[in-house]
Amino acid sequence: MVGIVGTGCYLPKKILSNFDLEKTIETTDQWIFERTGIRERRISSHDFYASDMGAHAAKKALQDSKINPSEVDLLIVATMSADMLCPSTACIIQEKIGASKAFAFDLNAACSGFLFALEVAKKFLESDQYQTALVIGVEKLSSMVDWKDRGTCILFGDGAGAAVLKKNHADHQILGAVLGSDGRGADLLKVPAGGSMMPATHETIDQRLHFIKMDGREVYKNAIDLMYRMADETLLKCGLKREDVDLFIPHQANKRIIDAVAKKLSLPSEKIYINVDRYGNTSAASIIIALDDARKEGRMQSGDCLLIVVFGAGFTWGGMVIRW
Repeated sequence: MVGIVGTGCYLPKKILSNFDLEKTIETTDQWIFERTGIRERRISSHDFYASDMGAHAAKKALQDSKINPSEVDLLIVATMSADMLCPSTACIIQEKIGASKAFAFDLNAACSGFLFALEVAKKFLESDQYQTALVIGVEKLSSMVDWKDRGTCILFGDGAGAAVLKKNHADHQILGAVLGSDGRGADLLKVPAGGSMMPATHETIDQRLHFIKMDGREVYKNAIDLMYRMADETLLKCGLKREDVDLFIPHQANKRIIDAVAKKLSLPSEKIYINVDRYGNTSAASIIIALDDARKEGRMQSGDCLLIVVFGAGFTWGGMVIRW
């Protein structure tokens, strides 16, 4: 058995509201809120990187779990906005927090990243070699957003969260997960340039190809269908029913998506956790920030059944059940 023994998050101090965006692009607070449920998002300063946010969240999670950094065997960072292509942000964070014993690597599954990383860490801990894992979800999406594109710049924000996992821990157990991918959706949500297929040139910069590009209509439709399917498949795998769910924590991308999935699952509003209004879509950091916030707000009690579902670029998706 593997359990979560501590969580923590970091949100930048700077708040970018919808009213602030009204001053720079053709939009309104009402237009944004009606379509996304977002009121504001956090923005990191230009000289405070994904690794800095991740390190802050990691330190909070380690303090919460009363675990020394030197006890960490495994460190996984879920992100699509790494400090640089090489080395991994995980190695940079490892040095910043002093987790010298851990082996560290990045995992990129976009918005599904943290859930993928949790399941990977769980599998490592179920082996005989490892006892303690630190899983971080962090994004500095403000560096990847085209602030002239109102279809995407209104959606994303910066932030980080972290969880500490222990082997043979009876509380806050990860009961099971279902993960999936479909590369046929790769072109619908992507950052075209900056990799080996399209290295940086004057042309890629002029054409603004180093920013997030999205077919919002298709992403919206697929997100609802796949998150709904993942919820039922994950519950079935864990031998549970919809009525067993005490708190539903979906990926915080768009309130309309969350509402549609919850309606299809027949879940009442009091069982749904939403903080997208405060932070926007923080991609791989979304789930762990929501989990940490929900815990601090007293939304989870001992023994509660938490259902988590995610959807991201790739396409990637997944569901997980945690017995809190």
